[in-house]
Amino acid sequence: MTMALPRSDANRLAAAARAGGSSFYFAMRILGREQRDAMFEIYSFCRQVDDIADSDAPREWRLARLDQWRETVETLFAGSAPGELQGLARAVERFSLAKADFLAILDGMTMDAVEDIRAPDLERLDLYCDRVASAVGRLSVRVFGMEERNGLALAHHLGRALQLTNILRDLDDDAVIGRLYLPREALVSVGIEATDPHVVLSHPALGLACAHVVDRARGHFVRAENIMRLCPRRTVRAPRIMAAAYRQMLEAMVARGWRAPRRRVRINRPRLLWIALRHALA
Repeated sequence: MTMALPRSDANRLAAAARAGGSSFYFAMRILGREQRDAMFEIYSFCRQVDDIADSDAPREWRLARLDQWRETVETLFAGSAPGELQGLARAVERFSLAKADFLAILDGMTMDAVEDIRAPDLERLDLYCDRVASAVGRLSVRVFGMEERNGLALAHHLGRALQLTNILRDLDDDAVIGRLYLPREALVSVGIEATDPHVVLSHPALGLACAHVVDRARGHFVRAENIMRLCPRRTVRAPRIMAAAYRQMLEAMVARGWRAPRRRVRINRPRLLWIALRHALA
């Protein structure tokens, strides 16, 4: 007879399984048990709210569910978390995670739920990246045990670097659901006036527009690396793995080019394992 896992543990294990084989999974596996569990609790929260934002359900339903999550976050920080979030509640208490960062993530998901984002201006894109990526980074650096000033700076730059890389990787997947995150300024600067995802992705100047985003991502990767050099190695092993894997993905996309059909770039498991071991043993 098998014993049923508490719902909070089941959620964490499901999140770990879902992340399996990703750079996130390999980065988190090198952490101590308490840190690793906390990171998978954060990942589980992010996946659940992201699934709502990306659902094909009516927008009203998605917005209502995200509002319910806001109420749940309030109860979490009021000390009365539901049973399935007990693991997250332990992480919040142990690592002094900030309610504002959870709410920022929900605000980012709401941006996707309210409307399909198409060619946002740079200010709006940066706000989106802050909410859906750097806010996650702000939670993460607390778990990693980073000093606050460098931790916040790393979350700012590495979060944006990773999200901009994701945007470039997911161009075609996002277009299928009517989204286009390439910034309007980059498009207009190369003569692309359209905002329809399929029109933009078939435009001959797409590569030039993507190059603008590549440059911004590279700049954030460089700043993130400079910050990590200032920090104790034990506190930045996990973010170093994430940065190395995503930087390789970014450069692989540049080498592949942007002309359709675009082969989806992935970092294979042996390569991820090599990256993880290199930084785990450094």
